[in-house]
Amino acid sequence: MNKIALITVTKKGVEQAKKIEKIYTKAPIDIYTMEKFSDESTFTIKGSFKEQVGEIFSEYKRIIFITAVGIAVRAIAPYIKTKDVDPCVLVIDEGSDFIIPILSGHLGGGNELAQDISQSIGAYPLITTSSDISGKIAVDTLAQKINGKLESLESAKKVTSLIVAGESVSIKVPQNIEDSNPSGVIVVSNREKIEITQIIPKNISIGIGCKKDTPKEKIIEIIETTLKSLNISTKAIRVMGTVDIKKDEVGIIESAKYFNVPLKIISRDEIKKIEDKFETSDFVRKTIGVGAVSAPCSILASTKKGDILIEKFRKDGVTISVYEEETKNG
Repeated sequence: MNKIALITVTKKGVEQAKKIEKIYTKAPIDIYTMEKFSDESTFTIKGSFKEQVGEIFSEYKRIIFITAVGIAVRAIAPYIKTKDVDPCVLVIDEGSDFIIPILSGHLGGGNELAQDISQSIGAYPLITTSSDISGKIAVDTLAQKINGKLESLESAKKVTSLIVAGESVSIKVPQNIEDSNPSGVIVVSNREKIEITQIIPKNISIGIGCKKDTPKEKIIEIIETTLKSLNISTKAIRVMGTVDIKKDEVGIIESAKYFNVPLKIISRDEIKKIEDKFETSDFVRKTIGVGAVSAPCSILASTKKGDILIEKFRKDGVTISVYEEETKNG
């Protein structure tokens, strides 16, 4: 579950934070406050406030300040990167009358969180994004709804501006988005200039095995080359999986970090249940106790609804498998 960091710097703020923690039960909340207001149920902000906020900013995907908006803005300013990686940041006043998303309202889910919390605590959500005010969906919100990745933030912004302005914008998807994936699109229009953007579904599960101490650069190169051969973007990778005996393999761990995806560790007991469905190796079975690694891991790390695109690709001591999950709308 996605934890929420709740930051406050006053005694009254701490009281409000504890009330919110008690009322809003949909996600665990970690309360951060100054040492003089801290107790056993809170985390203490020690040293530089801005530095502590920086650590929280990198650790949490959802952050709430019970402070003045100016304090929150100045605290997070040095750490803001881009809307597709920044956490959502909200501000609640000490009376819990208003809740304001100030960062990553769409992609980070800030607007949705504000509306959700407001219903629990009786605050009024102040949503300032133009698409939400006009009751129209933004491209980045659409990407979030289908767990997709925007190919370009700039083109998404341009298309969203057309939506907000009331222009005609078509969404071109396969008739059944769960089993089809277009390689090309034909747009029929008499407009001289058409803004086009792309949402990349994050629906690829990579199963991986490798020789001990294989460098991350080699693993990354093989994954990129393999997906390129399938005409699939690396941005579509949602998860990577490997066998438990490789849980400390630095090259695999660092490769998952490079693609900014979780690494699921699959037990050999789980693999044994399905390994007979794949090509197996007596040498691998004799070495680690199972006859296949990458293919079972690609499926067991996934939603298990989809198709395996590459069962096994070997190169330079690295074996990878590629599994494509169904993409659901909603």
